Amino acid sequence: MKHIINTENAPAPIGPYNQAVKSGPLLYTSGQIPVDPATGTFVPGGIREQSIQVLKNLKAVVEAGGSTLDDVIKTTVFLADMADFPILNGIYGEYFGEENAPARSTIQVAGLPMGALVEIEAVAKA
Repeated sequence: MKHIINTENAPAPIGPYNQAVKSGPLLYTSGQIPVDPATGTFVPGGIREQSIQVLKNLKAVVEAGGSTLDDVIKTTVFLADMADFPILNGIYGEYFGEENAPARSTIQVAGLPMGALVEIEAVAKA
């Protein structure tokens, strides 16, 4: 059975999907982009600011599902430009550390929703 997860502490979906779905022992998040949930708009700035907001949004969704970032098993990072990887990687390390970091894939894509520079989705223990 699946359980739908949505929180006001992360941006509302911009299409026919939910922020996360819990199924059995796992929580699957939708990709999070750098939208401030309080304003519904992109955070000002570049990859640094966008990465921070994306990870704040991801944390809020994971916590709404009853998990923590320590419970994240796998992330997929989508970047508009792989040249932004070093900045993203540093900020990502602040949220996940190295000892308990999840598995991760990072992919450069041709475009992201609303022109975002970064999007991150996750799978966590529920």
